Amino acid sequence: MKAIVYTAYGPPEVLQVKEVDKPVPKGNEILIRIKATAVNSGDLRLRKADPFAVRFFFGLTKPKKNILGGVLSGEIESIGATIKLFNVGDQVFGSAGMSFGAYAEYICLPESAVLTLKPNIMSYEEAAVIPFGGTTALFFIRKANIQSGQKVLINGASGAVGTAAIQLAKYFGANVTGVCSTNNIDLVKSLGADEVIDYTREDFTENGKKYDLIFDTVGKVSFSNSLRSLNKKGILILGASGLSGMLQGLWTSVTSEKKVISGMISETVENINFLKGLIETRKMKAVIDRTYNIAQMAEAHTYVELGHKKGNVAVTV
Repeated sequence: MKAIVYTAYGPPEVLQVKEVDKPVPKGNEILIRIKATAVNSGDLRLRKADPFAVRFFFGLTKPKKNILGGVLSGEIESIGATIKLFNVGDQVFGSAGMSFGAYAEYICLPESAVLTLKPNIMSYEEAAVIPFGGTTALFFIRKANIQSGQKVLINGASGAVGTAAIQLAKYFGANVTGVCSTNNIDLVKSLGADEVIDYTREDFTENGKKYDLIFDTVGKVSFSNSLRSLNKKGILILGASGLSGMLQGLWTSVTSEKKVISGMISETVENINFLKGLIETRKMKAVIDRTYNIAQMAEAHTYVELGHKKGNVAVTV
């Protein structure tokens, strides 16, 4: 089968199309013919080994896992002897988790993986982009226990996590302010934002407004300024923080009435099914900026790395 393989950390050009062995499912696994995947920030970090700590988990001098790709949609081609939840021919979407491997024509995943049946109203490309931004946004929003009527600000509102967070916050009844660039104002409004702030013209931390919750999806605003924009018992979500941000957040949560939420997300079948339900009832939709084919993976990575994508970048396999 064809796969996008990288054997060294580096720029997008380290991603090469190669022939590799097609996987064979074990008794508790399903073999999926991948139809689409996506390029997410996690793929970029692993490809570049940035931050350096990535190397301690995925290979000090070179990557241990040579096929990236954490999300996918496709059709089940065969199943192991003990599989009960899925059948051959099922169209599915979900996450490959920390095993990655979705930049390929086929993948084997255990029955317990974060997978569910693909809604008929979605294309394979639309289904493939939902798991990363959708599950990330849902995890943090549930952890913050967003309530109806709360004032919520989403920084990086036009990205993969941001576009999902707007729709989820509105679903839970929040009054949503989205922060994005001039070019993305119409998109953010179309997703349900009650107010949009153009960060090229206004700094939300200096306008005097207070919020019950601030969700920083991109890690590009001042920690202390964000805290000042919170109400007395407000919550700050750091969706893309490093170790220093996590430590600052822990200290703030311990020493003040304000709470900071950060860290690794937990992917669950329950959450992917929740997102599926919202999609099927048209309360949530996928946002795709560009679609590439698998042979253009390096080009897709180059575009995502520019940091200006609207929503997601899908890859047809």
